[in-house]
Amino acid sequence: MEALPKTVVVVPTYNERESLPVLIDQLTGLQQPNLHILVVDDNSPDGTGELADKLAADAPGTIGVLHRTVKDGLGRAYVAGMTRAEEEGADIVVQMDADLSHPVSAIPTMIETLQTTDAAVVIGSRYVPGGSTASDWPWYRKALSVWANFYVNLILRLKVKDATAGFKAWRADTLRAIDLPTIKSNGYSFQVEMNYRTVKHGMKIAEVPIHFEERVEGASKMTMRVQLESALTPWKLLFGRH
Repeated sequence: MEALPKTVVVVPTYNERESLPVLIDQLTGLQQPNLHILVVDDNSPDGTGELADKLAADAPGTIGVLHRTVKDGLGRAYVAGMTRAEEEGADIVVQMDADLSHPVSAIPTMIETLQTTDAAVVIGSRYVPGGSTASDWPWYRKALSVWANFYVNLILRLKVKDATAGFKAWRADTLRAIDLPTIKSNGYSFQVEMNYRTVKHGMKIAEVPIHFEERVEGASKMTMRVQLESALTPWKLLFGRH
């Protein structure tokens, strides 16, 4: 009998003490076979890391915690977590936010799509038919998101509806092929660089619809520095400066 693929959900955290236990409950409640969770905490001052350790102690073998002492961006946290997942034998690596904006219920569909198609990565997409954004988003936030996707696709020709999405399921083989440790982008542009490398390697990106919710607790990490990097990254990728 063929072994079930090992799936590791990588969840970066920084001050997500309120939302993390809710997310863990949702993930474990999926009862998805051979599903593991890796929390990557960037030394959160609110005690998220300590809470993650307690949750891991209650579910040994299912939940792991990677503590990072330097808060140097979402991209660095994902590279560290995904690399650890690969080292621990993951066949599939899911990346998602800790703030409850990504629907856990979509994970089985994303995994099934990886297993039944030739997709190298599956995106939980807000902009394919059936997908949607938070109803309480102000109009300018929706407009910025739509513009960002149009902008990225105009420059890089990714042919992806939700190029800036942060909810994805990757084949571990894909992460090795695109040389994950050398990804340089941070913030939201990390998502764009990962997609760009996948497309440049001639691999397929699939999208499944999700409803994206506004974060319930805590504050958004979208700073002006992150926005500036996101605007410059497509040009750097296009001209080989990354």
